[in-house]
Amino acid sequence: MSTIFTRIIKGEIPCHKVYEDDLVLAFLDIGPLSEGHTVLIPKEEAATLDKLSDEAAAAIGRVLPRLCRAIMKAADTDDYNILQNNGALAHQEVEHVHFHIIPKPNAGRGLVIGWPKSELAPEKGAELAKRIVAEFS
Repeated sequence: MSTIFTRIIKGEIPCHKVYEDDLVLAFLDIGPLSEGHTVLIPKEEAATLDKLSDEAAAAIGRVLPRLCRAIMKAADTDDYNILQNNGALAHQEVEHVHFHIIPKPNAGRGLVIGWPKSELAPEKGAELAKRIVAEFS
């Protein structure tokens, strides 16, 4: 698997790096939705979050809150979105796990989303929860 993110990790493509350690890399998005829009990636090559190792996932979990605090301070806002997509139908464009941290400085900048919600019937919810618990075990 080789994506643009693999090439960035290897230093083949330059980036505006904001954080790096042995397991993760964070850099400014080249097509930002707002000032400070940053991408956090694991150095491990995994297309989707469910394929990521526990070690790489823990590294993201350790860095993500700290990175958000730094970005919000630099962008001078308290509001932001974290976007993470898995698979083409979920709008993932680069097949390498990545998290977008997108500052929301005002109503006109940052991530704009719709939320076409539906209703969850109690009996359907109970059955679905039961299936998820069984798969999680």
